[in-house]
Order: sequence, then C-alpha cells, then structure tokens
Amino acid sequence: MSASPEGVEAAGPGAGDLVLSFQRSFFTMGRMDSLPLPELEERLKNSDDSTLIQHILQQTVLHPLCNKYPPSVKYRRLFLAELIKKHEMTGAEPLDDLYDALGEVLRSEELKMCHKNYFLLNTTEWLAQPFQRTFGGQPQRRHKSILELGSGIGLVGITICKTCTPKQYIFSDCHPNVLQQLRTNILSNGLLLDSDTWNAKDCEVEVKNKYVSEENQGPEITVIGLDWSEVTQEQVELQPDIIIATDVIYDPEVVLCLVSVLEKFLISNERKEQGSVVYLASTVRNPETYHQFKMELDKVGIGHQVIPGPTRKIFPYNRCTEIELLKIVFAHHL
Repeated sequence: MSASPEGVEAAGPGAGDLVLSFQRSFFTMGRMDSLPLPELEERLKNSDDSTLIQHILQQTVLHPLCNKYPPSVKYRRLFLAELIKKHEMTGAEPLDDLYDALGEVLRSEELKMCHKNYFLLNTTEWLAQPFQRTFGGQPQRRHKSILELGSGIGLVGITICKTCTPKQYIFSDCHPNVLQQLRTNILSNGLLLDSDTWNAKDCEVEVKNKYVSEENQGPEITVIGLDWSEVTQEQVELQPDIIIATDVIYDPEVVLCLVSVLEKFLISNERKEQGSVVYLASTVRNPETYHQFKMELDKVGIGHQVIPGPTRKIFPYNRCTEIELLKIVFAHHL
C-alpha cells in the first residue's frame, strides 16, 4: 500500500499522495479529524470531477485488504459519511459506488473483533536507535534481559525480539484479556513462549518451530501480569538489564505508580551492583501530565536525559506530533 494507485495523477498534481494519506488513515482507523478532509474539499471546490473520490474509495473501503481485514463497521460508516458529504458539496452527479458501499456497510454485522493495521507505532522508530547501538553487531552485548512495562498488544516487544538478539524479553501488562491477546500475538509471529507462563488452549494458536536448533534459538520470552500499584517483591527481583516503555504517560493518575515502579527496579538493581537503564518513548499528548512525570522523577532522585530522535524517515506517521525518548537512570549515573 505504499505506491500511488494507477491513474490517480489524472486528478491533479499530488492527488496520489492525498489518496495514500486517506488509505493509511483508513486502515489504521485514524480519527475522523485526522483525515485530510480540508485538502480534499479544497481540491473539489473548482471541479465536479468524481475521479479523486472514486480513487479514495477504491483504495480504502473497496480495497481487497478491507475484505480480508475490515476496520469496524462503525468506523467504515463514519468514513463513508465524510466522503459522501464532501462529494455532495460539489454538486456533481451522485456517485453510485459511494452509496452502494454505504449500503453494504449498513447491512454488515459488527464483529466482536475488528482489524486495525499498524505501520508501526510512532514511538517504535524512536526506540530503534538505542537498541541498534546496544545490540547491533556486538555479540558480547547480546546477552541482555529486557523488561517492557505496559506491553499492550506486543508490537514493540515483538519487533525487538525479531530484529535484535536479547537473551531474555519479559512482556508485562495488568489486564487478563490484554495478556491473553498478547500471548496470542507473540505465538502468531513465530516466537516461542516460556511454557510455564501460558496455556496453549487459551491462545488457540498453532505453535510452529517448537524444536529449534541452538544456533537459531531466539530470546527467552515470558509474559507476566504486572500491576504498577501492586508490584511484588518477586517481580522486583527480575533484575532486567534494560527496562522499556512506550506511550504509558497519558493519565495523571498512573504517573505516581509508574515512577514508583521505576524507582523499585532501579533501587533493587543498584543494591545488587547491577546497573540498569530505562528507555521511555512518549507521544506528548498532554504537556502538563508529561511535565508532572518528570517532576516526580526528580523528587525521588531519578535523572532523565533526552535522546535525539531519528533523522531518517522510515515509517509513516504524523511528524508534527511531539515525541520524546528519555534515558532514565539514577541522577548520579548521568
């Protein structure tokens, strides 16, 4: 889905990029206010040509990928409603394909699960930089253990496990349903889980490559339930070399719990003379909440250092959004 659809440039210069923007927003189920609707409206003001909307329709709702991995019915309905509004503003003849597509969606039954595609999280690209330095091409550094806080569906951790070579990777989250889906996603991506931490019947995924050679042995992968407000001593004793977290600073109510968790892990490793470092990548949605997090770190003597972001544009995302990557250690280690 990275190339402009054939013939779209007939709708004017840059039309291919506009269609591609709609396509990416549609398959990632982006918010309606994130769609490039103003640009579309501007292009349609002086034209009654339906070609551009037809291309957008073909590359979104009518795309073969939508049949295989459809976004939710509600999302498709809202998306089509916006396109219909923009088309009707032109005063052009009704576009039958638009109304046929809407009718098909309205007749569809909402499933328990829908499909949301990811071009990789915004923060994944930002985390790649320190991990490439840590693991890239240096075998002596590949024997690291990593703990991820708030793993969610596991996108970041799965990417690291498949592209880097840590010795151990520990996924963590608190909700049972999230943990179950997380295990399913890990297995679906050809990775092996510690057999003591999951039940195959819960995941309903065929485990492939159960027997692998020592040369091809991947990281030791574990999934644990970790509630930041009730961290056990056993969990603190995990002693990871590296702790990572992405997009976990979004609610003021969890800031204190997060800082407390980081402090406990850092203190435990410090006492055992096993220095650990935290990498935390955040989309700064609310500057006040983000500032509060940094202030709470300072209060307990935890220092933070901003790591410059990547300069290369690898993955598509809104680069106007502020993203920051922090390296977090005890202040006297900075």
